[in-house]
Amino acid sequence: MQAEPKKSQAGSLVGEEYEVEIGPVAHGGHCIARTDAGQVLFVRHTLPGERVVARVTEGEEGDRFLRADAVEILSASKDRIEAPCPFAGPGRCGGCDWQHAKPGAQRRMKGEVIAEQLQRLAGLTPEDVGWDGTVMPAEGDKLPAGQVPQWRTRVQYAVDADGHAGLRRHRSHEVEPVDHCMIAAEGVSELGIEKRDWTGMASVEAIAATGSQDRQVILTPRPGARLPIVELDRPVSVMRVGEKDGGTHRVHGRPFVRERADGRTYRVGSGGFWQVHPKAADTLVTAVMQGLLPRKGEMALDLYCGVGLFAGALADRLGDKGAVLGIESGKRAVEDARHNLADFDRVRIEQGKVDAVLPRTGITEVDLIVLDPPRAGAGRGTVAHLASLGARRIAYVACDPAALARDLGYFREGGYRVRMLRAFDLFPMTHHVECVAILEPAGKGA
Repeated sequence: MQAEPKKSQAGSLVGEEYEVEIGPVAHGGHCIARTDAGQVLFVRHTLPGERVVARVTEGEEGDRFLRADAVEILSASKDRIEAPCPFAGPGRCGGCDWQHAKPGAQRRMKGEVIAEQLQRLAGLTPEDVGWDGTVMPAEGDKLPAGQVPQWRTRVQYAVDADGHAGLRRHRSHEVEPVDHCMIAAEGVSELGIEKRDWTGMASVEAIAATGSQDRQVILTPRPGARLPIVELDRPVSVMRVGEKDGGTHRVHGRPFVRERADGRTYRVGSGGFWQVHPKAADTLVTAVMQGLLPRKGEMALDLYCGVGLFAGALADRLGDKGAVLGIESGKRAVEDARHNLADFDRVRIEQGKVDAVLPRTGITEVDLIVLDPPRAGAGRGTVAHLASLGARRIAYVACDPAALARDLGYFREGGYRVRMLRAFDLFPMTHHVECVAILEPAGKGA
């Protein structure tokens, strides 16, 4: 093993195998190892402390790091289990990163990644952010090893050249045909997407609302293909992605699904964003409101507000004299948010990018801020603007610990400290994790 790598035309090391000791988990669903020559390997399908044979899947001689799969386990971790899913493993479906790990080990690794990112990118320890290091499972998800939560209420199936629905392989456009996705919610599985012929389609997205019986499929045809007659095992509405405009258009049924959270019903149209785990919306609203402790009559911002989840929760608690401004870039999401919150006289939703719209509002001070930015984070400029508004508390909802850590560093530059951080395992079997950080002015109670 560890032999001199075979030379190839471009110096590619793909296919080379190395026997390595596996080090710590890293952000991205892999662990770190090193070859005898010192080259870094990002190895999937393994766990810290194992000894494995790692086969390179991406990389060349001289690269800073190589990507690899563990294709043989020489010494197994006590946290290893047989992957419950028959489609998991090297070269197979890329949807899940940790099928081979006990549920408690998955959450522990996610906690280690959060802690590492906070330290590396913001110089913060768990103690600095008021976090005990735990990642909490969602209600109902604490299952024995070998059992998989059925949590994914939105699944995008890729379609291969033969019309079979499947899921993408890791970092690949290749399709792994599947007959069942174990993490798909029951409402998705019962549609029977995997049993149908989808010839001519590039993808089929299935959505099963948790706040209603609404079911929806969104079809993306290949260029020039005709839509099939959609006959599934449950009633569904059908949408299609336009070939020319890329927009989502109604074919049959409602152009939206109805979701429910915090005692309110939310319309979510055209495959718009809603938390994928059925317990996520309520879990996050509870964490945000417990952290902010809204008071009657306060002024709040809900940034990257989507269809208005946090704006609605804030408006409920701020009362008739309170006010909420939401900002969202997606046109359809803004239409939905305005519909969802139409019964609140003092809620306003503006369309556009936060960094462009917020300065135009003329707002110079607020009491509370919620921001739930996309995976890339809010960024230094937006954070600096938010820090200048003097909010007594800020809730930052993050789906990426690296972006969260960077932005928390920027907030510290702007005079804010983290009062409390909570982490939730809302994406079991994957490396993804959701965090809620509550910030306050650094001088307060310090």
